[in-house]
Amino acid sequence: MIDALNDFLAVAVCGSFSQVAKKQGVAVSSVTRKIDWLEAEVGSRLFHRSSRRVVLTDAGEQFIPRARNILTELAEAKEAISSANADPRGLLSVTAPAVFGRRHIMPVIANFLRRYPDVEVELHLSDQVIDLVEQRIDVAVRIGLLPDSDLHAVTLAPLNLITCASPSYLERAGKPEAPGDLLHHDCITTMATPAAWVGTWSYEGLNRGHPFPARGCLRTDDKEGMLQGALAGLGIVQLPSWLVFEDIQAGRLISLFGDVPQSPQRVRPAIHAVRLPGRSHEVKAKLFIAQLQQAVGAPAYWDPLPVAGSSSI
Repeated sequence: MIDALNDFLAVAVCGSFSQVAKKQGVAVSSVTRKIDWLEAEVGSRLFHRSSRRVVLTDAGEQFIPRARNILTELAEAKEAISSANADPRGLLSVTAPAVFGRRHIMPVIANFLRRYPDVEVELHLSDQVIDLVEQRIDVAVRIGLLPDSDLHAVTLAPLNLITCASPSYLERAGKPEAPGDLLHHDCITTMATPAAWVGTWSYEGLNRGHPFPARGCLRTDDKEGMLQGALAGLGIVQLPSWLVFEDIQAGRLISLFGDVPQSPQRVRPAIHAVRLPGRSHEVKAKLFIAQLQQAVGAPAYWDPLPVAGSSSI
């Protein structure tokens, strides 16, 4: 089967049985027999043959991508079987949100490559949700609510959001004592509210639990930009703990509303590592996710202790 598929694709490319036979160092009849067998198996002629040329039939054109997929799946299956009893090797593709990936995934990848020197990692940093099947991604880190799917998901950490501001802003504008006071403060907000941020700027007992209408002089679609704006004293911001924990620990930001919980939700957004079950790179994917879990810890290293002004949502 494998030889017949390879010969079929080779003949489809060069349009000649004799050229394929010459490259393989075999008789033309050997190649012809394999194509005859393949045509009998699929129940259709794959080539129009004449003394001058060999041309794909409509069925042959349609069969080309299927033949390539079959050979790819077989090769990946062989890799999966061999890698189960050996050190992982080959390509591992990973995707993660841009800022989170730079800050928290790159160090894990560096350690993973040192531990498994025969592995190559392809990292896609994007805030867009990438289709794992279409882009052939092995592991995706996703933040927020996970829709129902066939993906195998591992929770790495809850998504904790912290309302905070710089000491310079609080000295200039005063410290809000309760979430309702935010109406009289500059708040750094997003230009749009992606799915991962549903429920932000919502507080129990305020606005009936609906999203708080925060306003201010700066709106941006970049989380890093929001952080830099807060550090520059432009206003109050609400960002995930994984992004602001170092600045809070260093005193560059001060968390607010430690005793005021955010509005509860039935399903709590979190940070997940997801993979497609049954992929040939499953062994590498599982090892990488396990290393991610170990690196993040429980609780996550960015949430070592309950932080004032934070809430798991």
